[in-house]
Amino acid sequence: MNHPIYRVVGLEIVAPYTLRVRFDDDTTQTIDFRPVLSGELYTPLNDVNLFNAVRIDPEVHTLVWPNGADFDPATLHDWPIHARALRERAQQWQAIRT
Repeated sequence: MNHPIYRVVGLEIVAPYTLRVRFDDDTTQTIDFRPVLSGELYTPLNDVNLFNAVRIDPEVHTLVWPNGADFDPATLHDWPIHARALRERAQQWQAIRT
């Protein structure tokens, strides 16, 4: 099976918790991350200042945050395909905490 490898080459904060992400194949995704910000790694990103500290890692070419949170660039590239499963997982993590 051939799995395409994508690299994040640009990002823009377009709204609170929402990024426009540009990839090396000249496609973009505008992603609202709020529904997936649960769990040990992603809950801290509910602090908008921490969320806005996002950057592109120059080695792995994906989004990273100062607390170590990141997403696979292929997941970001194909966000509409993965968004539902990620939201469901975030809801499960939230249920465990309550």
